[in-house]
Amino acid sequence: MFSSLLASLVLLAPVAFADKRGAAWPWYNANTALSPNTLQSSAGQGVNWLYNWETYRPDNTQNFNFIGTQRCMDCDSSPVAQLASRVSSGGWNTVFSLNEPDLNGISPTDAAAWYKQYINPLAVAKALPAVTSSTNAGQGLSWLDSFISACSGCYYDYINLHWYGPSFSAFQSYIQSAHSRYPNAKFVITEFAMTQGSAQDQANFLDQAMSFLNSANYVSMYSYFVATATSLEQTNDAGAVTAAPNSALFNADGSLTVVGQRYKSGP
Repeated sequence: MFSSLLASLVLLAPVAFADKRGAAWPWYNANTALSPNTLQSSAGQGVNWLYNWETYRPDNTQNFNFIGTQRCMDCDSSPVAQLASRVSSGGWNTVFSLNEPDLNGISPTDAAAWYKQYINPLAVAKALPAVTSSTNAGQGLSWLDSFISACSGCYYDYINLHWYGPSFSAFQSYIQSAHSRYPNAKFVITEFAMTQGSAQDQANFLDQAMSFLNSANYVSMYSYFVATATSLEQTNDAGAVTAAPNSALFNADGSLTVVGQRYKSGP
């Protein structure tokens, strides 16, 4: 069933990246001691792409492939009327679209109409709206099924997934089940972390997750949540600290946490 649904969308050729690892880089990292370059072993090596849930490029990210994200249907920080011009002037090769519409009250039908108008015409690689791992009716992959049904003739390169949960085995099972559901699709995993455990637990989870994701040929890119410091999260996005405790890649002074060190080095 789900393979036939995907047939109504037009699968394009994904962009190839030397390394799958990326940085989920929130806006509030600006004007702090944090630098994404700390995640690279040398310029362009290791973590090599970056996104910030927005369509403007953060400062000091010239060593990274920037992937703009039209996270909202329209918002002040990322006006949809400026999307096409930002794609062109920024030299993007990929665009991510809506962020967790399954939790934000956006219907699959409205999202599909919006996608056709604003994302379809862009001459870059495209990701479908990022959905959560919720198993509630009308959310997560269920929302995505409905979106795909409503989006006949849409162009896409990636399915975009988020996951938060208790263990590596649960994470692996979720990603594998999504692959089974959409066997012809390529995936980007743009937010993932455990919802419990110490920083060392998160690092151990990340080691297993990176090994799995690197070996999964249907996963093109992934970015762990989140490339910031816990103190910045607490000030600007307290809910994220609760959702994924001890997952920050940075300390407030710009050095890497044990989790960040593991992410930089790879599995």
